[in-house]
Amino acid sequence: MTGRQRSGRRTVCGLAALLLALQALTGCGSGAPPGPEGRTENADRGVQRLLDRWGTAVRNRDESAYLAAVDPAAGGYRDERRQVFANLAAVPLASWEYRLVRTGPAAGGRTAAEAELRYRLAGYDTAPVTTPVRLTLARRAGRWYVAGQDTREGGGQLWEQGAVTAVRGKRSLVLAVGQDQERLRALADLADRAVPAVESAWRGPWARRVVVEMPASLSRMAALLGAPASHYRGIAAVTTGEVGGAGAAPADRIIVNPEAYGVLGGFGRRIVLTHETAHVATRAATSAATPLWLSEGFADWAAYRGTGRTARQAAPELAAAVAAGRAPQKLPEDAEFGFAGEAGRLARAYEEGWLACRMIAEEWGEERLAAFYRAVGSRKRRGGAVEGAVRDVLGVDMGGFTVRWREYVARAF
Repeated sequence: MTGRQRSGRRTVCGLAALLLALQALTGCGSGAPPGPEGRTENADRGVQRLLDRWGTAVRNRDESAYLAAVDPAAGGYRDERRQVFANLAAVPLASWEYRLVRTGPAAGGRTAAEAELRYRLAGYDTAPVTTPVRLTLARRAGRWYVAGQDTREGGGQLWEQGAVTAVRGKRSLVLAVGQDQERLRALADLADRAVPAVESAWRGPWARRVVVEMPASLSRMAALLGAPASHYRGIAAVTTGEVGGAGAAPADRIIVNPEAYGVLGGFGRRIVLTHETAHVATRAATSAATPLWLSEGFADWAAYRGTGRTARQAAPELAAAVAAGRAPQKLPEDAEFGFAGEAGRLARAYEEGWLACRMIAEEWGEERLAAFYRAVGSRKRRGGAVEGAVRDVLGVDMGGFTVRWREYVARAF
């Protein structure tokens, strides 16, 4: 099974929900009154200076300065941060900084703080990756320290899970925990092959390089993504990133499930990496208007393009459904792509989207398929986006397009 894209819209909404939750818990906001210990704007500036020192220490690879920002009384957390700092040794950082979002009321010399970690990987990120961080701060002898960190919201970063190994390819960077060099070298080689394969299918501006992360297990992958492991069981990889980004956007991350990926053969692994790389390439042209049948179908089309695989070989679940008299009557809805749904229906949804994109490429041309994708993604809302692009780019109405797709599916098997 090919990998799946995790929408950046979901990532952004997750951050918004986290900030709202913190505001509800602390009662603080842009106009919140001072807390019990007289929270002031000056105190927040002191916290920001602490975070500035912490970020500078990471950039300078200065362990002593990094630990100097941690509360001396927080022994367990201090040991944890020492390990995380060591875990980062192989990660090629171009930048690393924290921005304070807000603090809660102080009590007993402690306060909660919401911050953003912003970092760039050297050679891959053209703008910072931003991730929320919830911290506990302690004030001792007039000085602020970081005393703890709340990880219950899920997500996180690979280096929080163990020492990171980095393998560089010609067009890829593989970061992993708990994996051997040979496996990572093979992963980088496949990613290097995926980039030109996608480049020939999607002509236009994109990074033409990929960042791949492989955690130690399925459960660790789920922790990175902030979701239950059951959502990704059997899924070989997902791509994270903010859809509809501008040119100066951070590189997406291809997150590999080492368990599902490990049972694939060489061809299957090639399809997974090319599919996910297609998501990286098309991210800027993908928006809230883009249905999953189009984004996932295009990624599968780019992955299978030029492989010589027949529809029966590439879409076995759909082939079986057609043979049983259960041919699809309409293009799949987004809900049919849910990770927690019935496996056969999930596979058929991807296969139906792939055949829709393959039909456009064969009957209207590959350039028209790319133009269709961009036309849909240029809309801000889903309503009417596909119908308008079908009319303007393909010259048919939605009803006619659906009829042609049903006939194409029937002929394919």
